[in-house]
Amino acid sequence: MGDNSVKTELEHQKAIMEELKDILYLRAGNKQPVAFVRTYGCQQNVADSEKIKGMLEEMGCALTEDKNEADIIIFNTCAVREHAEDRVFGNVGQLKELKKKKPSLLIGLCGCMMEQEHIAKKIQKSFPYVGLVFGTHVIHKFPELIYNAVTGGKRLIERGYDDGQVYENLPLHRDGSFKGWLPIMYGCDNFCTYCIVPHVRGRERSRRRNSVISEARSMVSAGYKDITLLGQNVNSYGKGLDEGVDFADLLQQVADIDGDFWVRFMTSHPKDASKKLIDTIAANDKICNHLHLPFQCGSNRVLKHMNRRYTREKYLEIANYAKSMIPDLSLTSDVIVGFPGETYEEFCETLELIKEVKFTSLFTFIYSPRVGTPAAKMPDPVSHEEKARWMGELLKLQESIAAERCAGMVGKTYRVLIEEQAREGVLNARTQNNIIVELQGPQELIGSFCYAEITEARNWILRGKITDL
Repeated sequence: MGDNSVKTELEHQKAIMEELKDILYLRAGNKQPVAFVRTYGCQQNVADSEKIKGMLEEMGCALTEDKNEADIIIFNTCAVREHAEDRVFGNVGQLKELKKKKPSLLIGLCGCMMEQEHIAKKIQKSFPYVGLVFGTHVIHKFPELIYNAVTGGKRLIERGYDDGQVYENLPLHRDGSFKGWLPIMYGCDNFCTYCIVPHVRGRERSRRRNSVISEARSMVSAGYKDITLLGQNVNSYGKGLDEGVDFADLLQQVADIDGDFWVRFMTSHPKDASKKLIDTIAANDKICNHLHLPFQCGSNRVLKHMNRRYTREKYLEIANYAKSMIPDLSLTSDVIVGFPGETYEEFCETLELIKEVKFTSLFTFIYSPRVGTPAAKMPDPVSHEEKARWMGELLKLQESIAAERCAGMVGKTYRVLIEEQAREGVLNARTQNNIIVELQGPQELIGSFCYAEITEARNWILRGKITDL
């Protein structure tokens, strides 16, 4: 499908949105239809839901945070871990009574879970009141899917189709007013043996540089202060394009936009993390000094079985280079505990790596098998109880490292972005290196930069005082 075909498809969907305004108005009882969207999982899912919400508004819908008010309910799902899937099934089960009370209610499920055949079959068999199921590759066809679901009189399932295209300029309803997500690419080519993402998100495809820069510029003009560039592996941005621009180039060009804002990104794959990228971060004050670089495990044998395509030594090389080049770098990571076949001795190699790097924080998970991945078929002799003990050991270590780092921030002054009211008279702010600080101050400061002196550290919580009021 070429650019002209993509343009034609989007024009087709726009025409359907116009037609749906009257259809959904009548279906809601001659009143404005109301839509509820719940998002599970990663920031990429949040960004997808912002498109879904934008299209719903173009169809004439009002958005609500109360599913009891809704005429349309959409759950955007996550397939990364079993716990996320169980939550979806539990919450979908609770919608049965709502459907009984309001037979015209349209319940739709989308996202990564729906791209798995066994999940789609379970939805079809066990949840007959779900009227629409669609996967990650057809979000641009959401208006057509809604149209067919409400006019066709039967359940609709659309999944398993990936045309490899990038559909630009879809309607967008951003959830925030000063913090926002900016997808720069979709899909993943890495095929780590434990990960379902490449199977449900498809192969990598990058947005064109001008489209990304244009969207970033419009966000800055609209007052956004904190912009996060998104991709399953942002470090491979540009592969397949004919523009000769890599991720470091794109990051620099976003930072060069006029305005007072910060730019972040996630997620980086260590095998593609270059010194050029680190140098770019170090050279620009707008690029946050926070690097999320998942290492997953400290054992080379386990890393090989994970198909991570780097070694412990390679990871430490790029981490140490980043720490040497970027003042006050905040380095965070993901860790999987108890990968199939991992021994306690190999887990201890993970602990040693954590001690050496001294991460600001870790996102830690006990291994969860995903149907359709190679790791799900690997022998896994260690019990969940034993893995949980390992996890406790890791968390205790990381807590001591984080407490030491936080204590070292006391007495220093940082520029922060005020994000929300924590409680009466208390604000939550975020440093450029992604650490939360509690401050006394008026609610009117939310969405603005200020300077804060850190006065107290209590394990994970920093407290401070605003110095420039």
